[in-house]
Amino acid sequence: MDSLNCLDPQLRDFILFCVERRGRDWPALYDEMATVSGQRLFRGLGYTELKQLGLSLALDSLDETIQLVNQAITQEEQT
Repeated sequence: MDSLNCLDPQLRDFILFCVERRGRDWPALYDEMATVSGQRLFRGLGYTELKQLGLSLALDSLDETIQLVNQAITQEEQT
């Protein structure tokens, strides 16, 4: 299975929800993801649930976070 198909659908939808609200520009997108998860605005998902799905918003995980964002956007563009 290629890496684009490994992204959890809920996680992809969360990222795309944030992109729709704030755009792709970094760090505005990161801020939006933190706000949305902090207030559980997307399907009730908070930091803990997102971490279980593979997304950490910790500053020391930003490289992985950016990678996941890029995967979600690429997946959306291919559909």
